Amino acid sequence: MDLRLAPVTTPLAVRPDGVPRAAQAPQEAGGFAGALSGALKTVSAAQTQASGLQREVQMENPAVSLEETMVAIQKAQIGFQATLHVRNRMVQAYTDIMNMQV
Repeated sequence: MDLRLAPVTTPLAVRPDGVPRAAQAPQEAGGFAGALSGALKTVSAAQTQASGLQREVQMENPAVSLEETMVAIQKAQIGFQATLHVRNRMVQAYTDIMNMQV
């Protein structure tokens, strides 16, 4: 699972009056929002896979090993913890910005 963000290489567009505007519309999956969405989908897929493997082990499926299941569960747990830390950092940054004097 790769949670690194790709650098944004597209510059902001500038209107004729010199005021910058956003380079991409909000519905496009680029920049930070796209990277965050991709990371959340990856974590969700890891959790779904771990749950499926766990269910197969409980049903005593001989094709699924306990070791593979435990590794998938640990990967899902680490991904969830990383996501939780990112969320906490974002909430803290938002709180800091809202408490700034203007």
